[in-house]
Amino acid sequence: MRGASKKKLMRRLKIIEGQVRGLAAMIDKDTYCIDVIAQTSAVKQGLSNVEDLLLETHLNSCVHRQMTSGQTAKAVGEVLKVYKLKRK
Repeated sequence: MRGASKKKLMRRLKIIEGQVRGLAAMIDKDTYCIDVIAQTSAVKQGLSNVEDLLLETHLNSCVHRQMTSGQTAKAVGEVLKVYKLKRK
C-alpha cells in the first residue's frame, strides 16, 4: 500500500476509533437512544468509507498488477469476493 493511501486510511481509522469510544461513553452516561443511534450511523458510514478507499487502492495496485501479469482469474475472483461481501 502506498504511503498516501496508508496515511489516509490510518487517519480515518483513528477518527472511527474515537467515535467508538464516544459511543461507549454515551451508553455509559445513558444518553438518549436516538442520539446513540445517530452516532452508530456515523461509525458505519466511516467504516464504509474505509472499505471504499481500500477497494480503490486494491483495484489500482494489486488487481491491475494481476491483470497485466496474466493472473486474470485471480483478479476476477478477488473482485467478485469483495462484491459479494459488500452485498451482505
